[in-house]
Amino acid sequence: MIVRRLIIGPLETNCWLVSQDGDRLIVIDPAGEPVRLLEVIGGRPVEAVVLTHGHFDHIGAAAALVTQTGAPLFVHELDADAITSPDRNGGRIFGFDVEAPAADRLLADGDAVEAAGARLEVLHTPGHTPGSICLLGEGHLFTGDTLFSGSVGRTDFPGGDSRAMARSIARLAALPDETAVHPGHGPDTTIGRERRINPFFPRA
Repeated sequence: MIVRRLIIGPLETNCWLVSQDGDRLIVIDPAGEPVRLLEVIGGRPVEAVVLTHGHFDHIGAAAALVTQTGAPLFVHELDADAITSPDRNGGRIFGFDVEAPAADRLLADGDAVEAAGARLEVLHTPGHTPGSICLLGEGHLFTGDTLFSGSVGRTDFPGGDSRAMARSIARLAALPDETAVHPGHGPDTTIGRERRINPFFPRA
């Protein structure tokens, strides 16, 4: 699996381009800067656009991307309403009038996104938002704002739930140490490293 990161948007969000053959793509969290994002894609086929959750700083280029490429848009069913409204996706509070089109497919725990020759398993990991997900495939874990290097996502925004976050982190902690973690902000890490350094990981 080929994974490329772009740091884009008003809050320096990680947008991930995932491919098996270097051509066809899955785009995860198209946060903003649609002109730049489309330039990097360069006409390659985009077979799926997946949102790890419905906050404004992860969806800013979704509308342009699906319009220009014809790719279907995926989001968890519990965050589906958030992406279409700046009031519900948090953008309005921070002065960003951002929305995405309605999703083409609503995801649930245990589903798979199968596109661009890749298969990404959907792990429902609520806590940051009710519909936060992680995507797992071939030893790569795309965590959105659930898990960061040394930390976890905030739970003090509307829809946040600290108890749900603790359960979600415990679920991720059960993955193999060598699992590569690609978060929504900040540097990559691994599950093994987080087990050692992350104060939010469960302790034996």
